[in-house]
Amino acid sequence: MENIILSLNVVLPLFLTVALGYFIKRIKLIDKHTLKVMNNVTFKIFLPTLLFYNVYKTNLDGVFNIKLMIFAPSSIIISCLFMCIIIPLIEKENARRGVLIQTIFRSNFVLFGIPVVISLFGDDAIGITSLLIAVVVPTFNFLAVIVLEIFRGGHINIKAIIKGIAKNPLIIASALGLMALFINIKLPVFMETAIQDISKIATPLALVILGGEFEFSRLKGNIRNIFIGVFGRLIFIPSIFIPISIAMGFRDIELASVLIMFSAPTAVSSFTMAEQMGADSELAGQLVVFTTAISIVTIFLWVLLIKQLGYF
Repeated sequence: MENIILSLNVVLPLFLTVALGYFIKRIKLIDKHTLKVMNNVTFKIFLPTLLFYNVYKTNLDGVFNIKLMIFAPSSIIISCLFMCIIIPLIEKENARRGVLIQTIFRSNFVLFGIPVVISLFGDDAIGITSLLIAVVVPTFNFLAVIVLEIFRGGHINIKAIIKGIAKNPLIIASALGLMALFINIKLPVFMETAIQDISKIATPLALVILGGEFEFSRLKGNIRNIFIGVFGRLIFIPSIFIPISIAMGFRDIELASVLIMFSAPTAVSSFTMAEQMGADSELAGQLVVFTTAISIVTIFLWVLLIKQLGYF
């Protein structure tokens, strides 16, 4: 019973915050334009500030695990390559192939990783997760662009991909945080306090916006692919890589971080990227909605299972 309550305490705050966003949208306190503007500000200001502050405040003693930093991106690459083989056998339309592959290997680790780890281990435990985000986000972005480009039949411009990754606010913030951490830059107290206060806005606001963007409509013709995407993202990938993570000796905060990396819903930005690159953006948006909604249940079950087995 104690583990069930702990697991509920991990996922229910996420659910209630997302539900608040959906409720606010339904009663018309916010509209699509407002959500778009808020999402843009959150992506470019609040989430980068959160990442910078978390990395900047990390105590590297006992945190930097080279095995973990290699395992995380390697597992993402393997899952991406595997999906590039499997999905074309299931789906014949290229515009949907790229979307399904991206959905299954690319999780919303930035948005879900930090609050879940905080719920399990407290505020002081997020250094590992923040460092992992700094490695994982570029991997997700790089692979997503390549996959979507391949399945629209375009020419892969590596230079443009690298440029896009280098301009990503989350990656810039992580790099600045790492720079400040490794060369031991100390910010003035007033500046550090301001950054800390701003960083507290990021996660709840991003979850509210995510809830506001939910649209349970236009499902006809996509139910089969929604099932494939949801199953692949929330059950298939975690079922493979969480046991591997345990076998490799990851425990506690490290295991919780990779668990969320594998079991979190599809990244919200996958919809935007699909829209920009000529993929099936309607399917991409529906997959973001359904993986997010159903992940509240599946994350609870994954956390409960690992807790029951005594791995954290």
